[in-house]
Order: sequence, then C-alpha cells, then structure tokens
Amino acid sequence: MNTADQYLKAIYLAQRIEDGPASTGTLADMLEISPASVNEMIGKLEERGLVEHEKYKGASLTSEGIERAHDSLQTYCIIERFLANVLEVEEFRDEARALESVIDDTVAERLDTIIDRPSECPDCFDPERDYCERLEVGPDGCAD
Repeated sequence: MNTADQYLKAIYLAQRIEDGPASTGTLADMLEISPASVNEMIGKLEERGLVEHEKYKGASLTSEGIERAHDSLQTYCIIERFLANVLEVEEFRDEARALESVIDDTVAERLDTIIDRPSECPDCFDPERDYCERLEVGPDGCAD
C-alpha cells in the first residue's frame, strides 16, 4: 500500500466518522501530519480523479477512490488481524500502521489465507475505535 492509498483509507474512515466530507484537520490528526501536507496530497488525489475537494467543506472520495480506499482498508485489516490473532502482538495497531505501507497485495493475500477474517471485512472496521469491531482486544485496546 502506498502513501496515496493510506490517504484514501484515512479519507474513507474520516467520512464515516464525520458522516460527510473529511476535513483537513481530521485527516491531519489521523495521519499525524500537518494540514499543509494533507492539502498537498488531496490536490494530487483530486488530479487523479480519486477525490473531490471543496474548500472549507472537505474531501470526498469518488467511486474509484472509494474502491481503492476499501481495498486499502481491507489490506490494513488483514495485517491488523494477523498481528493480533496469529502473532499475538500487543501493540498490533502501531505495527499494522508501520507495515501497511510496505506490504503489497500478494503478501496481504497470503496472510489472508492464515487468518479468520469475517466476510463483512472491512466494513466491520470501527473508525472511532481504530480497529475491527470483531477483533478481540482487552480493555486497554491491546490484543488479548
């Protein structure tokens, strides 16, 4: 998953949280980068036809953007579930974020064969809690 896909995934999740266009501030917080960097990438994604951006309202994904974001979120969920359930990594979210930019589709597909991923994935991902709502985590947010 490349940087553009990470942005698309963030926009997808922010749109679900905000129930509308994703604000630059929300995206900057989610991606832990500056609003200026978010604006720059949104412009690039808009040029590629993946995002529609309206000043002061936010960014919305086009149908192609939604498809790519959905695929990116699914890859992230596969990595997250593998780390939490198979490897039992406590800080699975941090590790999944670090790995999502370097794991390609082939590796994600192979990991998917070893995990028990629900058929509704990635729609079961809770953007406010920042993990799959069906993933078993303890009260501290770490994998059990």
